[in-house]
Amino acid sequence: MLGNQSSATEFYLLGFPGSKDLHHLLFATFFFFYSVTLMGNMVIILIVCADKRLQSPMYFFLSHLSALEILVTSVIVPVMLWELLLPGMLTISLAACVTQLFLYLSLGTTEFALLGAMAVDRYVAVCNPLRYNVIMNSRTCIWVVIVSWVFGFLFEIWPVYATFQLTFCKSNVVNNFFCDRGQLLKLSCNNTLFIEFILFLMAVFVLFGSLIPTIISYTYIISTILKIPSASGRRKAFSTCASHFTFVVIGYGTCLFLYVKPKQTQAADYNRVASLLVSVVTPFLNPLIFTLRNDKFMEAFRDVVKRCCQLLRD
Repeated sequence: MLGNQSSATEFYLLGFPGSKDLHHLLFATFFFFYSVTLMGNMVIILIVCADKRLQSPMYFFLSHLSALEILVTSVIVPVMLWELLLPGMLTISLAACVTQLFLYLSLGTTEFALLGAMAVDRYVAVCNPLRYNVIMNSRTCIWVVIVSWVFGFLFEIWPVYATFQLTFCKSNVVNNFFCDRGQLLKLSCNNTLFIEFILFLMAVFVLFGSLIPTIISYTYIISTILKIPSASGRRKAFSTCASHFTFVVIGYGTCLFLYVKPKQTQAADYNRVASLLVSVVTPFLNPLIFTLRNDKFMEAFRDVVKRCCQLLRD
C-alpha cells in the first residue's frame, strides 16, 4: 500500500491465481498458442510476399493484419509467460507499463481501422468487380495502410497520457497479467469518472467507426450475392468474404465486451478473460480463419513448400 501523497514508480502484476501446477499448465498452453500464432502469421506474410498470385489488395491487407497480430500478442504474451514462471508477482517499471499499454492500445486501434478498410475492399470486389482494380489500386492500398497505422498510434497518445497523469496512491498491485487500463484506474486516488467517460466515448468512436462501414459493406455484399442466379456463383462470391466476416465477428465481439462499457474499472476476472481472448485467442485463430478454407492461399503455400524442398535437394 502506498502513502496518501505518493504515486507509484513501479507496479506489480498479480497475474493468474492458482497453484504452481496450474501455472505450469497455463504456461504450456499459452506458449503453444503463442508459438502457433507467430509461425502461422509469419507464414501468411512470407507466402503473400513470395507468390505473385497473392499480389492483390485483399492479401496485402491480410499481411498487415498478420503483422499486427504478431505485434499485439508479442506485447502481452512474453511478459505473461515470464510471470507464470515466477514464484511471486512480476515487477514492471512505470516506463515499461506506459509502453506496454500504449503499444497494446495503438496496435488494437490500427487493427480495427484495417478491418474496416478490408470490409470496404470486399464490398468493391463483390459489388463493383469491373472497377475493382481501378478503385483498389496499389497507391490507394498503401495509403489506406499508412493512414491506419498513423491513426492507431496518434489516437491513443492522449488516453495513455491521461491515464498516467493520475496519482496511484491506493496500491501498486495490478490485478491482471499486463498493465490493464481498467485496473490502473482502480488504483488511482483521483476521481476517474470524467476520464472513464471520455475513454468510453473514444472506444465507441474506434469500434463503431470501423464497425459501421463493415456493416454497410456486408449489407450490400449479401444483397448482391443473393441476386446471383447460380448456387455455385453465390458460393464463390461468399467464399471471398467468409474469412474476413468470421474474423470481424470474433474480433469485434471480444472488444465490445472489453472496452465499450461506461465503467472501465470492471471486475478483474472479467477483464482477464476478455484480455486473453483479444491478446491470445484471436491472434491464434487469424491464420486458421484466413488460410485453411482459402484454396488460392493453400495452393500458393503448397507451391512455395515444393520450391523450398527442391532447393534443399539441389
